Amino acid sequence: MSGPRPLALVVDDEAPLAALVGSYLEREGFEVEIGHDGETAVRVARDRRPDVIVLDLMLPGIDGIEACRQIRTFSDAYILMLTAKAEEADTIVGLSTGADDYVTKPFSPGELVARIRALQRRPRTTAVPISGRARRFGDLEVDPLAREVRRDGVPVELTPIEFGLLDALSEQPQLVFTREQLLERMWGPWFGDRHVVDVHVANLRRKLGDDPRAGRYVRTVRGVGYRMGTGE
Repeated sequence: MSGPRPLALVVDDEAPLAALVGSYLEREGFEVEIGHDGETAVRVARDRRPDVIVLDLMLPGIDGIEACRQIRTFSDAYILMLTAKAEEADTIVGLSTGADDYVTKPFSPGELVARIRALQRRPRTTAVPISGRARRFGDLEVDPLAREVRRDGVPVELTPIEFGLLDALSEQPQLVFTREQLLERMWGPWFGDRHVVDVHVANLRRKLGDDPRAGRYVRTVRGVGYRMGTGE
């Protein structure tokens, strides 16, 4: 007997688009709940605990950015943002609230489903690290088993994606990771913009109080990717 279907919450004020996306997800085996405003997104996310949330950036009432920020305070669901604007600033703001990925309109429903499937291949809090020992880099401590990060003894709250990136870098601090390697580790086969890694790294650095021009914890290796710093 098959288990319960995963629940997807689709929130877009364009009712026909929300219904179309919902129908594709139903064909992929999801149970689907549809909403059309930010307040509904937060309420349904809290009441029904969806596995995946497709959230439009521009919603009536509270917008998608604020809805995502509120949802992230209680939910670890995969969140994919929809935006009609291709400007990088909107994308960065959306992802800084804890969204996992974004798709710019217009898009094909098939592409959106493929992106969601890629997100689902990224384990959440059940991930088991290769090494369970806490790792120290100056005043930064990364504890893979507890999935906790502390800087100078103070907890640092990270999204699952941000923690996953830090976990990967700190596990092999001598290794330089390309964007492609990090994407493969975090999401599996990737269909979108590889620079989404840069957005998450920028958010991670901001929370760690790191200087992107001279990173103590996450260092940029020009033309290649990223590596762990010593913390000094």
